[in-house]
Amino acid sequence: MNEQFFNALTDLVNENEIDKDVLIEKIREGIIKAIKKENPESEHIRVDIEPETGKLEMCILKEVMKVMFVDDPANEIYIGEAQTYDPSIKVGDWVEIPVNPAKIGRVAAQFAKQSIKHDIKDFERNKLIEQYKDKEHEIVTATVQKVEPATGNAVITIDKNEHYFYRSEQIPGEILKEGDKIKVYIVSLGGGEKRQPVVKLSRTHKDLVKRLFELEVPEIADGTVEIKSISRTEGVRSKIAVWSKDKNVDAVGACIGPKKSRISAVVQELKGEKIDVINWVEDEAEFIAKALAPAEVLSVELLEPEVKIEHKGEEKEFERVIKKCRVIVPNNQFSLAIGNKGQNAKLAAGLTGYKIDIVPENAPESAETEEE
Repeated sequence: MNEQFFNALTDLVNENEIDKDVLIEKIREGIIKAIKKENPESEHIRVDIEPETGKLEMCILKEVMKVMFVDDPANEIYIGEAQTYDPSIKVGDWVEIPVNPAKIGRVAAQFAKQSIKHDIKDFERNKLIEQYKDKEHEIVTATVQKVEPATGNAVITIDKNEHYFYRSEQIPGEILKEGDKIKVYIVSLGGGEKRQPVVKLSRTHKDLVKRLFELEVPEIADGTVEIKSISRTEGVRSKIAVWSKDKNVDAVGACIGPKKSRISAVVQELKGEKIDVINWVEDEAEFIAKALAPAEVLSVELLEPEVKIEHKGEEKEFERVIKKCRVIVPNNQFSLAIGNKGQNAKLAAGLTGYKIDIVPENAPESAETEEE
């Protein structure tokens, strides 16, 4: 039996790439839990696992007592009974009572197996978190290994580690194929829920756009040009607002690049998603007008903010300040300002943080269109 056990141990080490000493400790703890499950009152349990010698021993320790009827049978034993295990034992010593693995019990054995599997999963989870902790909120290159036809979910590899990549985190309309190289954004590590992945990956997150521009635009990478805000409808269109610390550097021009080479590289990675790059300005009204490009704006009126009281749970409440503005556009620019399905207005609202009321120049109040 010991030989089978140690062969299985070797297989576990190879399958999980876990240090043998760490795995042995996890298995030892799992066996102790199983014995404890069968003997809940026992306080002293020892399990010895020595792969070098092939030793696998498990026992319950009991203190040797002089009296025949001991107060705590789970942890004490009469000397006469103890001497059947070790003839040289004396009162006050501890006797080792062997535990037969076959007699641990089917339920306890299953419990040990589940406990060990759980410990291994925890080890792998912590190992991945340690490996990726410096890459959180960054982008990495992944290789598509396979795609599930029914769900569109994919298995991708990063640094030889396999990750499950959900369809909901892929760019809408994107068709992944085995062997594709893609850039993915590492949203977070940990996966608080049991079924959540340890490393959460995304191609829909707006910061993917930011990181791609950092890769393509040296002026952003070195801090000369700063991305002030991003608004994105993944797979369709994004707006980014940029600002240059150096008045001699054109922030928008730097992002577009010679012959549009830089922005084209980002668009290609995003599978054709359109990108509007605008100059960020401190004046909020002027910034809102720029955000609604390519539409022409006649005027922007900043309105009194709206304060909403919102509740989180039964007792906690907080104020949410909604900044509002009214934008007047020429009649022939109204549809362009709103955009297809309200897209341009929504992106502008996301970029500026304002709830925008777009009004045609000669239209009545009922023609207002709000975007938040």
